Amino acid sequence: MPSNDVRTLLHTAVPTAAVGALATVISGVVAGGKGALGAVAGTLVVILFMGVGLVVLQRTARSLPQLFQAMGLMLYVAQLLLLFIFLALFKDTTLFDFKAFAFTLLATTVVWVAAQARAYMKAKIMYVDPEKTGPKS
Repeated sequence: MPSNDVRTLLHTAVPTAAVGALATVISGVVAGGKGALGAVAGTLVVILFMGVGLVVLQRTARSLPQLFQAMGLMLYVAQLLLLFIFLALFKDTTLFDFKAFAFTLLATTVVWVAAQARAYMKAKIMYVDPEKTGPKS
């Protein structure tokens, strides 16, 4: 993974994990152990889905740059649909507190998307490939 990709992943995953940790503490205080477990599950789901999506998006950008924007839009729609499916699947669970799971899922998703947008705005990525100069072989 090139250094820009790792930097983008770090700049998105770290704030998301921090919000997830904060949500875990708040959920633990409000809803007890099951609330904390729900918050941890929500945080892990978001980091896993969004992290895999970021890796796929970066590989697409490298191999098929003309599809980058369309792939990004499709990927975000697919990720949101998967998150809604997770919410529907765990709606009646007794493993953890569903409200803590849902609110953490929402908060960490918003933080991930905002942090990813900020990381891309701050990155110094060339949008034109410079021509090689020097003697031709």
